[in-house]
Amino acid sequence: MRPAARRPPKRKANPLHARGITEVDRKDVTLLRTFVSDRGKVRARRVTGLTPQQQRRVAVAIRNAREMALLSHPHAGRG
Repeated sequence: MRPAARRPPKRKANPLHARGITEVDRKDVTLLRTFVSDRGKVRARRVTGLTPQQQRRVAVAIRNAREMALLSHPHAGRG
């Protein structure tokens, strides 16, 4: 008997393409929060469904927003 063939997982929908966004703005906090976990970490590309270029732009925008104190930094949690 042959083992069951595995299908590749379905690709996640790209949230930036769905909203028609071409340029990520560091001041758009509501958009950036969708790419940050509840603990304050940037979500992985396989979770967000972004392209590699978009993921880099989002990560840079999140860093800039944190520098401008629009987003909080992740907590270390050591205690």
